[in-house]
Amino acid sequence: MDKAFIKGLRLLEALALSEQPRGVTDLASELKLTKSNVHRLLMTLQSQGYVRQIPPHSMYELTTKIWALGSHVIHRMDLINVARPAMMKLAEITGETIHLSVLEDTEVVYVDKIESAHHIRAHTSVGMRAPAFTMATGKAMLAHMPDDYLERFRPHLRRYTEATRTTIKELREDIELARAQGYSSVLHGEWREGIAACACAILGRSGELVGAIGMSGPDSRIKRKQIKEYSVHVMEAARTIGAALGYSRPAAYPAVKSQSSDPAPSHQSRRAP
Repeated sequence: MDKAFIKGLRLLEALALSEQPRGVTDLASELKLTKSNVHRLLMTLQSQGYVRQIPPHSMYELTTKIWALGSHVIHRMDLINVARPAMMKLAEITGETIHLSVLEDTEVVYVDKIESAHHIRAHTSVGMRAPAFTMATGKAMLAHMPDDYLERFRPHLRRYTEATRTTIKELREDIELARAQGYSSVLHGEWREGIAACACAILGRSGELVGAIGMSGPDSRIKRKQIKEYSVHVMEAARTIGAALGYSRPAAYPAVKSQSSDPAPSHQSRRAP
């Protein structure tokens, strides 16, 4: 085990349980560490935004960064519990694998899933990460982010399959289409070969993005016609989950206003809807 890391965690716990700011000597005495060790750990935590110093007596307390991380975990747990009934209904209607995903920077993270009963199906696992720009759930969530958010993908764009969209221009086309349709789709796997999918973003009480629900399966079974049919049920599932989370606006989710000065791209060159 990493002893320095454990000491840092113990220090975080001590500060979290304290009702007032603490000094180095006080913390060192409680944790049975040297003052120089505690000071070094505090400086590291401060540099990472977890601790702040209270002048003029060199006292320390936690910032809200710990709370922010914890609130993400709580929201994720709430999302999973609330989304389950809608996921089960969608799985029953489509017979395909259903995913619940969240967006973390440039990746989607699968937080829950219902496996298809078909022998041939999309193989994924809860906790798995995938490049957001290649996934239906990723594109559905990116459709609710400002346009300039897409710039963070520039250094990560690469070809995983023949269908992968590898330029910012192509990605913008996909996002604009998702905004217009209310859902995103991938007809042929852009991360893994042979997968077709569609997805819709889930919005929370204040209209904030909280995740996305998607349906996926082999493109040998799911064609353009099936995607269009299933998209109605996927959007309904997303609306149902959003309503359970407190979202009460009209059924059609509003498009995110662009924060980019670039003109909206044409959809003429898009290979898959």
